[in-house]
Amino acid sequence: MEQDQGSNLPSLEEAVGAATRELRQKHGLTIAQVAEQAGISRGMLSKIENGQTTAGMDTLARIARTLGVSMSMLFSKYDATSSSAQHIQKGAGMEVVRRGTKSGHTYHLLAYDQGPVKLFEPFLITIDDDTERYPSFEHPGTEFIYMLEGRIEYRCGQETYVLAPGDALTFQGEVPHGPERLIQCPIKFLSVIIYPRPAE
Repeated sequence: MEQDQGSNLPSLEEAVGAATRELRQKHGLTIAQVAEQAGISRGMLSKIENGQTTAGMDTLARIARTLGVSMSMLFSKYDATSSSAQHIQKGAGMEVVRRGTKSGHTYHLLAYDQGPVKLFEPFLITIDDDTERYPSFEHPGTEFIYMLEGRIEYRCGQETYVLAPGDALTFQGEVPHGPERLIQCPIKFLSVIIYPRPAE
């Protein structure tokens, strides 16, 4: 019987927690010191270090800045045995907090950059039916959306597009964009943001 190779590997939360604790201890810092500098509670940092909670990318970015490392260092212990590919199983993407989360968006990050510079972010986004007004987004780079489920009217600049399963939409991230109207819920789509490469 073939053994599940992933059964003994730490979860993403456990790996991020272990790396955070190791970096903090390496610098001789207490939980209280790091929590205060990062602007989070001691209890939250303790839960992150113990792999008991999923931290948003903003929180992880602040922790990384406090520890003086790139955010990718916090992921260094996750899937460390494989350098050629990242395999995120169904339902295992890290749930992260983004603008719009309170409006019914659920974001699952499906991969993370292993290098020092963030080049891309692939998200699986789910939107449930509600009455909240959805925010407008702007960011560097190019965004690619691929619809999986439901129907949505999506605004990009002055134009709106009705997207159904199988439809794709690509646009510059600097153009204000976001959901305009939910037509058929639940809505699920892939959103891949490709960031510009820094000048060498």
